[in-house]
Amino acid sequence: MTQHARNYINGEWTDSPRRTESLNPSTGEVLGTFADAGADEARAAIAAARAAFETTDWARDRNLRAKALFEMADHLEARREEFITLLARENGKILGEAAFEIDLTIPKLRYYASLALSDHGSAGEVRPGLYSMTLREAAGVAGVIAPWNSPVVLAVRSFAPALAAGCTVVLKLPGQTGLVNGLIGELVAQTENLPAGVMNVFTESGNEGAPLLISSPDVDVVSYTGSTVVGRTIMANAAPTLKPLSLELGGKSPMLVFDDADLDAVVPVLTKAITTFTGQFCMTGSRILAQRGIADELRRRMIASLEAVKVGPGDDPASEMGPMIDERNAQRVENVVTEAAASAKILVKGARDRAFLAPSLVEVEDLNAPIVQQEVFGPVATFEVFDTEADAVTRANATEFGLAASIWTRDVDRPLRIQREIKAGTVWTNTWAVVHDMFEEGGFKQSGMGRLNGVRGLEEFQETKHFVHAAPRA
Repeated sequence: MTQHARNYINGEWTDSPRRTESLNPSTGEVLGTFADAGADEARAAIAAARAAFETTDWARDRNLRAKALFEMADHLEARREEFITLLARENGKILGEAAFEIDLTIPKLRYYASLALSDHGSAGEVRPGLYSMTLREAAGVAGVIAPWNSPVVLAVRSFAPALAAGCTVVLKLPGQTGLVNGLIGELVAQTENLPAGVMNVFTESGNEGAPLLISSPDVDVVSYTGSTVVGRTIMANAAPTLKPLSLELGGKSPMLVFDDADLDAVVPVLTKAITTFTGQFCMTGSRILAQRGIADELRRRMIASLEAVKVGPGDDPASEMGPMIDERNAQRVENVVTEAAASAKILVKGARDRAFLAPSLVEVEDLNAPIVQQEVFGPVATFEVFDTEADAVTRANATEFGLAASIWTRDVDRPLRIQREIKAGTVWTNTWAVVHDMFEEGGFKQSGMGRLNGVRGLEEFQETKHFVHAAPRA
C-alpha cells in the first residue's frame, strides 16, 4: 500500500474508523487506502461549514475569495503531473484523458476567481425619494456531490462557483477515487487564503453522509452530478427543506449524421464519442443516427474504427481506451449488449477481460428498445437510420434525456433549422463535447435542472434580495 487518504474537515485532517482499499481497475493492484466516511463525518463537515459561514467574512470578502481560488489553481498547476498519473491509475483514464481533465480544471478555478470580483445587481429610483436595489448574496452552505468518472473537474465545476459566490462548501466524493479525492483535499489544505471550515472534503463508499447533505436544514443549496435515478431521489429528499438544487443528470446523446456530412471528419469523432472515458460520461455519443444515403458507408466505417480501438491500462501511453471503473460495471455493460441481441443486430460486440471492455455497436430500429431508452454508461452506441430532417428530430427526442446532441452536415442552414427542435441543453455542429467556462451548460427533460459554468453557474449558489429605501425629502 502506497498511501492513505484522509478527510479534510474544519481545517484539519481526520481519519475514519473504516479504511477501504483503493484498487487500480487495470490490474486489481491495491494502490492505498482511504478513510471511508459516513454520517459522523458528514455532520462534522456540515457544522464546520455552517460555523464558517456565520462567523467569518468569507461571504462578504470577494477579494479573499478570489485570492483563494487563484491560489488553488496555482497549486493544482504545480501538481498537474501527480494528478494525471493518479487519475490514470485509480480512475482508469488513459493519460491523454487524465491530462485533459486537469487542463480543463485549472482555468475553471481562475475563471471563477475572476468572477468573484464582479457583482450582478441593479438599482434605480422608482419614484422621487424611493429607491429599489437587487443584491446578490451567498445562499449559505453548499453541499456538492461529485461523481467518480471525472472527479477533479466535476467537483471544481460545482465548488468553484459556490466559493466564488461566497458560500461555504461540503464536498462529498465517491469511494471509487479515494486517493484522487485525497489530493483534492490536499489542494484545499494548501490554500492559505481559505479560512478553516470554508471548504470541507470527505469520501464515502456507502450512502450515509450524502443523504444528510440533502436533508439537513443547515445545508442551503445542493449541486449534484450523476444519474437521473439518484437525482429523483435527491429531489424527493430535499422537498421538506425546499432547498434549491442544481442537478446534471444522465444523457443519451444523439449524433445526427446527414447525407452531406464529411465522413472523414465524422468517424474519428464518433469513435471518440463512444470511447472517451470508456463511455462513462454523461455526454457519451451513445446514439448514432445516420441518414439513409450514407448509412451503409458510415456503418462500415464505424465497425472498422471501433474494432481497431486499442484497449489497455490507463497509464500505458499506447492505450486508446482504458478499463471501466471496475469489473462489476464491465460485466453489467456486457450483459446489456448481450440482452440487446434479442431485438437488435449486434454490429460490433466488444470482448471483455476483467474490467476491460472493448466498444460495441448495436443497430436498432425500435425506439422503445431498452438500449435506446436507458443510459448504458459504458462504451456502447446504437446505430439508427433515418430518412428526413423531421424523422431525425423525432428520433433524437425519443428518450427522456436531453443533455446534449450533435449535428453533422455541410449545409450551413440545416443546424439553424433543427437545433431549436432538438430538446437538449447543448447542441454541437460538426463537433462534440466542446464546452467553455463562460457559457452555461445543463440538461433538458430528465437530464437535470439548473445550469453549470458561466455567470449562471455562480448564481445557482446565490439568493436575490430586493432592498427598498425611502429617503423622505427635506
